[in-house]
Amino acid sequence: MTSIGKHPSALSAAYQKVKGGLLSIAIFKHAIRLIFILAILTSAYWLLAASDRYVSESNVIIRKTDSVGVPSLDIPMMVSGVPTVNRADQLLLREYLLSVDMLKKLDAALDLRSHYSDSRYDLVSRMWFKDGSMEWFHRHYLSRTKVDYDDFAGVLRISVQAYDAATAKAIGSMLVQEGERYMNQIGHELAEVQVAFLSAQVDQAQQRFRKASEALLAFQNSKGLVSPQTTAESIGVIIGKLEEQRTQLQTQLASLPKSLQSNHPNIVMLKQSISALDQQIAQEMARLASPTGKTLNYTVEEFHRLQMEVGFAQDIYKAALAGLEKGRMDATRMLEKVSVLQAPTLPEYPMEPRRLYNTVVTLLFALLLAGILKLLESIVRDHVD
Repeated sequence: MTSIGKHPSALSAAYQKVKGGLLSIAIFKHAIRLIFILAILTSAYWLLAASDRYVSESNVIIRKTDSVGVPSLDIPMMVSGVPTVNRADQLLLREYLLSVDMLKKLDAALDLRSHYSDSRYDLVSRMWFKDGSMEWFHRHYLSRTKVDYDDFAGVLRISVQAYDAATAKAIGSMLVQEGERYMNQIGHELAEVQVAFLSAQVDQAQQRFRKASEALLAFQNSKGLVSPQTTAESIGVIIGKLEEQRTQLQTQLASLPKSLQSNHPNIVMLKQSISALDQQIAQEMARLASPTGKTLNYTVEEFHRLQMEVGFAQDIYKAALAGLEKGRMDATRMLEKVSVLQAPTLPEYPMEPRRLYNTVVTLLFALLLAGILKLLESIVRDHVD
């Protein structure tokens, strides 16, 4: 008694420590009791109260229409027996199927808001507010719809949950149909843009060819010549014949006897004939070329230039036409086709929720938490002792 009276502060500290330890132990016991109560309630929900959800599944794959005609060696195609698919296209389709736009179409056709928020189903699994925000509605839609891409098989696996089998199949069927329509729409739009661009190039090439042809025709009409080159060649032939005649006359003149007078009729006649030929040759030569540059040689050069422009424009026009036809064929061959490997199923048994599995997991998790709290309680109890 004397020692206790001498150390009242130590006694008070020990009392507070014991009191705190007992309080902590009481808290652990209440926490463990609460965990088991929640586990029992959760298990009762999974086993008794949770509404049945039917699951409709489907598998689709996207292939290009030209994939069959590709002669390249493709190991995945040899193994799986199907042409190689484009992963980017598959992921694009996945994003569209899970988008808000897709949800709006589903809601307009199937009234998903009313289905998901129907008061006949349990409060935990259904959507609480029928007129909730689009963000809330979309989040609930994502919790009931899964679109997974299988990298190994290159297949999109679509899984849809609904409170009745008919609605689940209707949602799955509309996802497949709208997905095919969307991918074909993208393909057609791309093909139309490509063909429209090529058609515009063909129109431009055609206009250029027409203008070049009209310029050449106008030049021919203004000069009164169908082919200046042919005319120039004809004049060259005429000049050659005239020079040949002049050479013959000069030969005859040189062969005359030297004793003849210069005013002899034969000499005068030959000289006159040679002079006439010289004038004729000079005139023909003047038609071909002169210092002014406005003669037949200039006409031929201008004609050649215009003719080259027409030929060049014609080649461009031909190339544009060939490109247009090739572009049309490529656009047709590159269209994408959504092939349905597994049509949306009509479920006969509600696969969700997995009642037994969820119950077992809940109880195991509760036991794990209770074990941890019990361990902590033992540690606190030992510390108090």
